[in-house]
Amino acid sequence: MGNSLKIEGLSRNFGSVIALDDFSLTIKKGELVSLLGPSGCGKTTALRIVAGLERASSGEITLNDKKITDVPAHKRNMGMVFQSYSLFPHLTIEENVAFGLQMRREPKEKRIGKAGELLELVGLTTQHKRFPHQLSGGQQQRVALARALAIQPEVLLLDEPLSALDAQVRQNLREEIRRLQVELNTTTLFVTHDQEEAMAISDRVGVMSHGKLEQIDTPDELYNRPATLFVASFIGAMNRIPTQLKDGEVEVLGEKHSVKNHNEKDGNVTALIRPESIELLHDSTYHNAVVVTRSFLGASSRITVRIGDGSILQSLMPSSDSMELHPGDLVQAVITDKKVLITNA
Repeated sequence: MGNSLKIEGLSRNFGSVIALDDFSLTIKKGELVSLLGPSGCGKTTALRIVAGLERASSGEITLNDKKITDVPAHKRNMGMVFQSYSLFPHLTIEENVAFGLQMRREPKEKRIGKAGELLELVGLTTQHKRFPHQLSGGQQQRVALARALAIQPEVLLLDEPLSALDAQVRQNLREEIRRLQVELNTTTLFVTHDQEEAMAISDRVGVMSHGKLEQIDTPDELYNRPATLFVASFIGAMNRIPTQLKDGEVEVLGEKHSVKNHNEKDGNVTALIRPESIELLHDSTYHNAVVVTRSFLGASSRITVRIGDGSILQSLMPSSDSMELHPGDLVQAVITDKKVLITNA
């Protein structure tokens, strides 16, 4: 399939502040890669450098085997969608979508035809003569997406495009973005702080912290085999239980488990357990935990329990299995994973 976008050793300093530190990433043709991390981790800085809106302190960017590090933004053939819709208020929806083609001096007939195709793809054909203020936020972001795609960019860049929308619209639009991206086979770099968003639509997700790329992998690999403690803690909820490692095993909640990453020395370690890997047995004669709260989440419920040393753990169970649990109930907490992840931190 070939590499579409290659980023090598990007760094960006703002005085003494290091916003991006030796950042490298390769995105294949037609792949959607998300950069995920907390505010200030460098993900938007990386995106803006790729777009040509900021200059790197060092490093190179290659697009389809051509170096574009010093190429101006308007000559990089990239489409960008921002958090703010950035539509022209005095232009109709159709004119907004066709704007990039107009700047390229494409004939009017071609501009209107292409705008019509994209508006049909995003489900806004009947609104083509309206103005931005006459559309909802979700519709305006669809227009911004159609405008970015109209120029047939080699790379589509999305900078927190859904964060200003309400939850239901955000979910619908992220699925729409993925559908369009797959249908058009557009190489895409997506920046977000929302882990559910990134995990739901990406081929691969890069988790960033303090300007560095901690891990880049498929959503499944990130969740099940985090490479660092930060990734393990940032992706999904994680219970941390102090224990001891001896001969490749740890004892957690009264039972011994082998470890997934046996590269630590024997001694004090922390077992990292996902909430869905902790089952609570209500009718057991052996009790090692007491229920603190139960939060109904629909198909599943989150139950917090307190274990013997006073630590609080979270369990995620099907709601149908947890209906009988109430604050104060004594339960047996059991880890269902045969192998657990550990860290020496």
